[in-house]
Amino acid sequence: MIDRYQLKTRSSELCRTATPSLILTGVIYTLLSLVVSALSSRVMSGGFTMRDAELFLNAYNSGNYDRAISIMNKFQPSGGAFAVDTALQIVMMLVSAGFTIFVLNTIRNSGASYGNLLDGFGIAGKIIVLNLVEGVLIGLWSLLLIVPGIIASYRYSQALYILIDNPEKSVLQCIRESKELMNGRKQELFVLDLSLIGWGLLGALIPLATIWTAPYLRTIHALYYQELKKMESEEYFFNP
Repeated sequence: MIDRYQLKTRSSELCRTATPSLILTGVIYTLLSLVVSALSSRVMSGGFTMRDAELFLNAYNSGNYDRAISIMNKFQPSGGAFAVDTALQIVMMLVSAGFTIFVLNTIRNSGASYGNLLDGFGIAGKIIVLNLVEGVLIGLWSLLLIVPGIIASYRYSQALYILIDNPEKSVLQCIRESKELMNGRKQELFVLDLSLIGWGLLGALIPLATIWTAPYLRTIHALYYQELKKMESEEYFFNP
């Protein structure tokens, strides 16, 4: 079993002492996330204002539902707005992958730099496809019940790390290897995530708290991946 306490202690230590700073990277990542979120909200709001919200509520509360519906329809996002929002989400997905690259380089002491935040764009196509394939697979499992969907999300949880380490591999190959790596480990990672739920809630309730929580949590999960790969190497060494 991987020692959860050791992962948390090591992550906390790296957040305090790593150079370049994990926390400063967390600041950059958080600011980018907030900017993208604000732009996305603006694009998808269709120019909907507080005055429009007041008119909608007045119409709805007075029983004039046709008027309320017409107000809402007037501000439905256009196809262009959906396209811009999709582009923004893709940018943030790639920056998030870059953040993971930075964290992996930090824990391996292998030349981490703030420029790593943009490294995800170098394998943008595979990252986008990986997220789409994972989303489809998890969605299909979730059609059965929520539990199979959760299990599937843990089954494929290491695919991005594998892709980052081996960009020449195909998306399906990364997913298969994640499945093999997580064989018998899904409950272990689930329990680890349960022990971190307070940090996740803190980041969700107070967005600026992600300055600390984002690098701390990301580092814990990267360290977990490192331990999995270490165990896999040791197992191969003794059982080639």
